[in-house]
Amino acid sequence: MKKEKMDQRPPLTISSFTLGTEVTFKDRVRFAKEAGFEGIGLRAENYLDAKNAGVTDEEMLKILDEFDMKVTEVEYITMWGRLQDRTKEQQEKEQVIYHMARLFNVKHINVGLMEKLTDEELVSALNELCDRAGELIIGLEFMPYSGVPDLETAWRAVKACDRENAMLICDTWHWTRANQTFDMIKSVPAEKIVSIQVCDVQKVPYPADILRSESMHDRLFPGEGFGDTEGFVRMLKEHGVKPLAIGVETISDSKVAAGVEVAANGAFKAVKKVLKKAWPEALPEERGNI
Repeated sequence: MKKEKMDQRPPLTISSFTLGTEVTFKDRVRFAKEAGFEGIGLRAENYLDAKNAGVTDEEMLKILDEFDMKVTEVEYITMWGRLQDRTKEQQEKEQVIYHMARLFNVKHINVGLMEKLTDEELVSALNELCDRAGELIIGLEFMPYSGVPDLETAWRAVKACDRENAMLICDTWHWTRANQTFDMIKSVPAEKIVSIQVCDVQKVPYPADILRSESMHDRLFPGEGFGDTEGFVRMLKEHGVKPLAIGVETISDSKVAAGVEVAANGAFKAVKKVLKKAWPEALPEERGNI
C-alpha cells in the first residue's frame, strides 16, 4: 500500500446495499453522483447483474468516467474458513471479486466469516485468503452474529496473521450491536484499519437468534438512530485512522422502497451532517464548509 494513497482524503462512498439490489449499474453511479458521493460500493452480484445485462467492463469504466465517479469498495468474500466447505460457486465468486478490484483499481476487499473456527483455524484460513488475494488488502469485518463477533477476535486474528495485507474494517452497526466501547480501539494500530462504514441502529435490537436480519433489512441513516455514529467517527479520526474509503452502509428495505434516488440523497445528507461535526476534513472539499 502506497503511503501517498493513505494520506489523501478518503472518498465518500455509498455502499452497495444502501441502493438496494435492483438498480442498474448506470443508475447506481448516476444517483450516487447526483447525491454528492465520490464513489460507489459494488458487490459481486451487482457486477454480474450488469454483465448479464450486456454491460461490458469497458462500458462500466466509461460510465464511471462520464459521471467522474469511481468504484471505491468491492465485496464480499465469505465461506473462506474451511477449504473443504468452499463450493465451486464461492470459489468463482472470489475470483470475480479479485477481478473487480483490479478492474476498478480498488486496493481493498471487504470480507466476513460466518463459520465459527478455532483461533488457529481462523488465522490459517486468513493467511491462505491473503495469499490468494495477492497485492490486494483483505479487510476483515467483525459482525456480532458471525464467526468473528467482535473487535477483539478480529484483531487477534489479523495480529496473528503474518500477512501485511490482512487488515480490519469497522462498521457502526456491528460496533454498536457487538457492544464495543470506544476505549477498545486503543488496542488496534490505526494503520491496520483499512476502511470504515457508517450507519445507525434502531433503539431496540432484534433478538440474538435473528440479529442478522436487522443488519440486513433494518438499519438507519448515520446519526438518525440510537447509536453514537458521531462518536464512532470521531473515535476513529482521533485514533489516527486513515481509511481508504468512508462508506455509508444503510441496509434498509424501507429506505430503498422509498426510491433509489431518495435513498442516495438521504444517505448523503445524513453522513454529511455527521462528518461536519466529527470529521469535517473527510467531506468533499467543495462541501467542507457547508
